[in-house]
Amino acid sequence: MSDSSWGAPPQAGQAGYWGPTTGGPVQGAAPAGPAYDAPEAQQTRPMPIAPDVPAYGGDQDDERGAGSPSGPAFRDGTSYQPSHAPQSSPLSSPQISPQSPSQNPEPMPDAPQPAPAPQKKSAGRDLGSAIGVGVGLGVVIIASLFVVKAVFVGVVAVAVVVGLWELTSRLQERKGIKAPLVPLAVGGAAMVVAGYVRGAEGAWVAMALTALAVLVWRMTEPPEGYLKDVTAGVFAAFYVPFLATFVAMMLTADDGPWRVLTFLLLTVVSDTGAYAVGWRFGKHKLAPRISPGKTREGLLGAVLFAMVAGALCMQFLIDGGSWWQGLLLGLAVAASATLGDLGESMIKRDLGIKDMGTLLPGHGGIMDRLDSLLPTAPVVWLLMVVFVGSA
Repeated sequence: MSDSSWGAPPQAGQAGYWGPTTGGPVQGAAPAGPAYDAPEAQQTRPMPIAPDVPAYGGDQDDERGAGSPSGPAFRDGTSYQPSHAPQSSPLSSPQISPQSPSQNPEPMPDAPQPAPAPQKKSAGRDLGSAIGVGVGLGVVIIASLFVVKAVFVGVVAVAVVVGLWELTSRLQERKGIKAPLVPLAVGGAAMVVAGYVRGAEGAWVAMALTALAVLVWRMTEPPEGYLKDVTAGVFAAFYVPFLATFVAMMLTADDGPWRVLTFLLLTVVSDTGAYAVGWRFGKHKLAPRISPGKTREGLLGAVLFAMVAGALCMQFLIDGGSWWQGLLLGLAVAASATLGDLGESMIKRDLGIKDMGTLLPGHGGIMDRLDSLLPTAPVVWLLMVVFVGSA
């Protein structure tokens, strides 16, 4: 709208004109004073009053207060009128001014957050403790293996008894299964000695007697749970001491210490290869429902490492052995060690535990170290007999 609609601007010397008020002319009020002459006043058209418009756009912003003179402009009940806003006349419609930036500043955009530092892969073990304990066990085993064979048999028997104690303790704690430890411990140690002295025949006889002792020993307690207790006891007798007797039977050969050393080296190398390759390159899960940490890449690493170690051991440590036999031996060890590891993982998952014990820092319990050794022992014993004989 042009300025002419409000009348001509005042000429110099006209008294009483101070310009339009900040609220604008009031509709219906007669102009007074010498500032207006009649002709110009008749040509002046009144400014239409614009309808009140809420400052925030309508009913949807009902949290900002009502647009009436009596209601507060804000929810806290304090009316607010910015100093720079024009003052309205008492007869004009109330207007709600936008919120002052000084009173309610616009929220500043969030400051850019620094990108999180990439997390390094965790090995999942206390490597310092694990290496220290592993070296200590290796020294004890090798010293007993090459000094006096009977001492090594005693080391195997002690490991069997401790393993049985860990297994039966976890079964009772987590499942309420009371597999009798006393007949298992006595029969297990006797089984290892019988395998060393009388071979496979002595091991089978000791196994049968141990199972019978478990059945009789459990009869001294109430019959509730008898079946599950003796079943767990027979399983424990087969799983721990019977499989361990094949290590003692390997020792009876003329090059027995080297056969046992080959067995231990291949199992440890297979486990190490799977661990190293899986930790560095593992992406595809091998058996996620049983052991989420194991990968197919880790299995390939176990096979590769074990086959190379097997070829070297059969060629240079075993009398009459050949490198190609070592390749097959390494492949079989990688398979049996992996299955043994998965088997104990299945048991621990069923029991709802991470480790069988805490006896070995960085490793867990004895059973956590025997998991891949126990099922591998009969495989190595059998292939050694096939490749180079039992003598």
